[in-house]
Amino acid sequence: MRDVVFNIDLVLGARPVSMALYRMAPAELVELKKQIENLLEKQMVRPSVSPWGASILLVKKKDGGTRLCVDYQQLNKLTIRNKYPFPRIDDLMDQLRGASIFLKIDLRSGYHQIRVKESDIPNIAFRTKYGHCEYVVMRFGVTNAPTVFMDYMNKIFRSFLDRFVMVYIDDNWCILDLWRITMSI
Repeated sequence: MRDVVFNIDLVLGARPVSMALYRMAPAELVELKKQIENLLEKQMVRPSVSPWGASILLVKKKDGGTRLCVDYQQLNKLTIRNKYPFPRIDDLMDQLRGASIFLKIDLRSGYHQIRVKESDIPNIAFRTKYGHCEYVVMRFGVTNAPTVFMDYMNKIFRSFLDRFVMVYIDDNWCILDLWRITMSI
């Protein structure tokens, strides 16, 4: 399934936007430098000369760590929205009825499994005190990333959907109702 590629369709006449850097505390700068070096080492980002440049910030996670977030608000305003349908929550809840065993699979770094179309990579560049970088893999926060990932998951699990697998973006549920499984075999 590595044939899925994330592309960014911009509105007609869209011009590159480059934002000012957000201020960061000295301790945040140490963490930022470490995270950027890690992303470069894993080849998830590369140095950039793009005219695009989103600002970044670090956000505290529940576990006490920090998450590098890129503020793509300006890019998102210029992006044509994908109309891929998300499942209705009430329909998902109906699927849970009668199930006795639940297994939730939250895909770690799932978005990073999808490459960005080469010509669109410059659009998701970001700026830091330590330089200008661009993601080569799909990033959360970019318009259409959830719909592209949802479509990807639906393709992978297509033969199991409505039988014993439920997909909602990057959360996949195996719902085991032994009666339902027996009847669908």
